Amino acid sequence: MVKEEVIKELTALKGLGKVKAELLYNNGFDSIDKLKAASIEDLKKIKGISEKNANDILKQLKVEKKEPPKKAKEKAEATEIKEEKEKKKEEVEIVEDTEEEYKVKQKPDLSKDEMMKLVIRKKIKKRTPQFHREEWFRYKRISKSWRKPDGITSKMRINLKYRPSLVRVGFRGPKEVRGLHPSGFQEVMIYNVTDLKAINPKKQAVRIGSTVGTKKRLKIAKKAEELKIRILNMQV
Repeated sequence: MVKEEVIKELTALKGLGKVKAELLYNNGFDSIDKLKAASIEDLKKIKGISEKNANDILKQLKVEKKEPPKKAKEKAEATEIKEEKEKKKEEVEIVEDTEEEYKVKQKPDLSKDEMMKLVIRKKIKKRTPQFHREEWFRYKRISKSWRKPDGITSKMRINLKYRPSLVRVGFRGPKEVRGLHPSGFQEVMIYNVTDLKAINPKKQAVRIGSTVGTKKRLKIAKKAEELKIRILNMQV
């Protein structure tokens, strides 16, 4: 092979000029094949070729191993599956975007004192036991519904420690918020659209009667949305 052709091939490599190409040629590397077979140590011995130069040259000359056809096929299949998954994910995200945003439920206009009383009522409710009728667990004929205990020998009547609690005034919530819905609204039962006219949306919320049909419920819901009235039950 002619020297000019070899130098031309060598200078085609990145970071290798004409001077360094001639140095390599003069030191016995008169073909690309010989240069491929050389190690970093062999190239470092040449004056004017640094370790970095040698490393860069050999990196460029390394031939990438071709993957066998079976592995290449598997790789192609894996990439296809990955692309399909990404497409499905994008579709799901599009569907999620089209969904309606959550609307915050309407809150009543309450004073600070009323809000505090609602919190107190909630705490009382948590510590209030379930009041059952005396000896409801002993006889099948006795229901759980509360009845005031009586009788001379009644242990529950005289409030012995090991007997259940009696209904007492101390378990009652604050008077100001008594009978209100947990949200703070005053509940009002309605059965038709005209009943909504008498509702104060700032203080009252409606509960649709169980006997009202679906068609009428939808009309009530539409009108209530216009008047900004909260419906406590919307089971259509």
